[in-house]
Amino acid sequence: MENWGLISLCVLLALTTRWAVSFHSYSGAGKPPMFGDYEAQRHWQEVTYNLPVHEWYFNTTNNDLNYWGIDYPPLTAYHSLVCAYVAKLLNPEWVELHASRGYESHTHKLFMRATVLFADILIYIPAVLVYCFYFCDGSSKQKVAIALCILLYPGLVLIDYGHFQYNSVSLGLALWGILGLGLGWDLFGSLAFTLALNYKQMELYHALPFFCYLMGKCIKQGLTGRGFFLLAKIALTVLVTFALCWMPFLSDTQQSLQVLHRLFPVDRGLFEDKVANTWCSLNVLIKIKTLLSRETQLFLSFALTLLFILPSSLKVLSKPTLWHFKLALVNSSLAFFLFSFQVHEKSILLAALPVCLVINEIPLIAIWFLLTSTFSMLPLLVKDDLLLPYAVTSSAFLFLSLYLLSALERTTDEELRMGLYHKLTQHCLPKLSLIIKWKFWFSLVAMTALSFMSVWLEPPAKLPDLFPVLVSVLSFLHFLGFIIYFNLVQLMEPPRKRSQKKTN
Repeated sequence: MENWGLISLCVLLALTTRWAVSFHSYSGAGKPPMFGDYEAQRHWQEVTYNLPVHEWYFNTTNNDLNYWGIDYPPLTAYHSLVCAYVAKLLNPEWVELHASRGYESHTHKLFMRATVLFADILIYIPAVLVYCFYFCDGSSKQKVAIALCILLYPGLVLIDYGHFQYNSVSLGLALWGILGLGLGWDLFGSLAFTLALNYKQMELYHALPFFCYLMGKCIKQGLTGRGFFLLAKIALTVLVTFALCWMPFLSDTQQSLQVLHRLFPVDRGLFEDKVANTWCSLNVLIKIKTLLSRETQLFLSFALTLLFILPSSLKVLSKPTLWHFKLALVNSSLAFFLFSFQVHEKSILLAALPVCLVINEIPLIAIWFLLTSTFSMLPLLVKDDLLLPYAVTSSAFLFLSLYLLSALERTTDEELRMGLYHKLTQHCLPKLSLIIKWKFWFSLVAMTALSFMSVWLEPPAKLPDLFPVLVSVLSFLHFLGFIIYFNLVQLMEPPRKRSQKKTN
């Protein structure tokens, strides 16, 4: 009974935080002609309800792709259709073709917020609770504390409930995939991740670690025996799931190609806005977009992404344990974010998910990363008038996670997973844990100062984007440090026995 009481309190706090953030402004509110992501989600409901499936991804008189055309896989479109049926029952004006464009009302806002909350309750929150109670060490209170910290991660809350998106659906499905593999339910895990990939194509960030983990497990069982049959069952599960999701588009090759064209819009360029990745940061000094051809940009981004993904993925292929799998997910998603083509600032949430999964093992570094990932989206949050929710949720997450996880006390070489690295560098860095603590506090001060400057100071007339660029570059430097750190942890030091407690 005590456990259920703690779980209920944890979920209540998470839901209250989400609902409180949802009462603030959302992306593009009252800003015609395009409005923002809120209108994009509403418009997709309008399109999927009123138009036949074969017109969803095509530019027609009734579907202007330049006005928030659908650019996510079929499962997102089906989700929009389900929401549209409910919207039609409540108020037909919300999804009326053409006439509903830019529709805004208090009642509709409540409805849209409720759809995000329902998806969270149905998919993401249960997955977090299952993960913490099955795969985290410690007492029931400690497990609830870990779950609370993950559920209060400000980046996801602010984007889904403030900016307005459904990232909790794809991330929740991916987490169910991780849970499936961790519990030894490989077919269920493959099914869940395939659904995640068919909801948002950015789940490709996690695809190679999933493949390498499952392939490594099949190889260990023997590709001429049990491993071969397991591989065949996994392949069949993935293919059937893809076929079912894409069924309405498979009868016509042109339909399938058009969907793929919408999912991977190469014409949009190397990056958008002030994203905290390599290309945007380098562009401050070297105008990459101008100097390099589109083909060269594609080749460079592909080569560097592959270069940074392979070491950790090969490690999990040779040693398919849950610990190495989680680290490979972190390294893969960070490599995609830093080096791949056409990255959005919100894509950092894909790296944040697996970092949340190691928050109990490496608390200080995980907390630091999660705060940095939220800070990296500051220009977007400021544009959406979400500064107050950003400040409150980030502060609450910082103090609660430091206290509940005892993060500042758990900074020995063993806790930081830097034992072997420290042995090699102990003459140069005799007090590694102390250095990391000081860097953590200095980083927080820098991010806080830049957050205030972005809001209260007017940039020079000649440099109107000064503060967004500074946020982008500072965040990029952090992420570069994090990807080096997580690769070192995975490649140089095996997990402790306690961490191997719950693997396959």
